[in-house]
Amino acid sequence: MRITVRLYARLRDLAGAGELTLEVPAGARVADVWRSVVAEHPGLAPHASSVSAAVNADFARMDAAVSDGDEVAFLPPVSGGQQVG
Repeated sequence: MRITVRLYARLRDLAGAGELTLEVPAGARVADVWRSVVAEHPGLAPHASSVSAAVNADFARMDAAVSDGDEVAFLPPVSGGQQVG
């Protein structure tokens, strides 16, 4: 199956690209996609425990299934902003 992977913020910087196209086997899960991305971009590995994922713009768990043509996005934790008070 061919899927599109989008990487945001620090993940994009570490990978050197914001969008990747990957071939994954039928029955793949978001976690499998993450492992494939990390195999190509090992610098992303330290973020495994804190990354969030979305499939076709809907937040998804790492055990969510992916289908041919899906877009899987990985986002680092959100931080920052303005403190109120």
